[in-house]
Amino acid sequence: MRDWFESELGSYVLAKEQAWFDQTCVDLFGFNAMQAGQCWIDLLRANRMPYRFCSDLAEGQLHCRQDALPVAGHSLDLLALPHVLEFSSNPHQVLREAERALRPEGHLLISGFNPFSLWGASRLLRQRRGDYPWHGRFLHLNRLKDWLALLGFELQAGRMMCYAPPVNQAKWLHRFRFLEAAGDRWWALGGGVYAIHAIKRTPGMRLLTPKWGEAWRPGAAIARSLPKTTAQRGRID
Repeated sequence: MRDWFESELGSYVLAKEQAWFDQTCVDLFGFNAMQAGQCWIDLLRANRMPYRFCSDLAEGQLHCRQDALPVAGHSLDLLALPHVLEFSSNPHQVLREAERALRPEGHLLISGFNPFSLWGASRLLRQRRGDYPWHGRFLHLNRLKDWLALLGFELQAGRMMCYAPPVNQAKWLHRFRFLEAAGDRWWALGGGVYAIHAIKRTPGMRLLTPKWGEAWRPGAAIARSLPKTTAQRGRID
């Protein structure tokens, strides 16, 4: 998708997404942050974790598939999946790998194209050409939420963006800029791109507390547990 992101339409999308990633990940803390895919863009540049790296088949510090990450389980504090799911042959396995790699309370950031938008309609007309990004499998946001819930993720925040029609001309994108504010208000689910922030929730242990009452008296219990000879031996006159 690098060539497409360098086009006028792709640059428009990238600017919106970069602003969202900057705002979302700046206050996420931990030690290990990973971006899966699109390694030529540093979408986690605003994050301050000491170890940040990127994985892709031919780019980044780690060369691998996104549905088979060679990282230890429960080792990542932050994982970003920018437009990975819609171009994966097994997007649910990618999410399972994300759940495995993230530690409890770890953060997952996902961006994707919205099929129920002007962009989704454009995809129906262009997908046969095999061009990026129109040949991808755009995932509905509700389906993605269901998958995340089944894997134990809780949705923390989300955002729709890119309400302008997908025209590859900067002057027309500029003329349609008023749709950004209007779309958030009047067509909240019609943005061409969605971005979500989810947190991996792990059920905690239940703390068992003693039953307070007449049957539990520390002083009496200790006194009864000591043999008489021991008590006399420890007596100081």
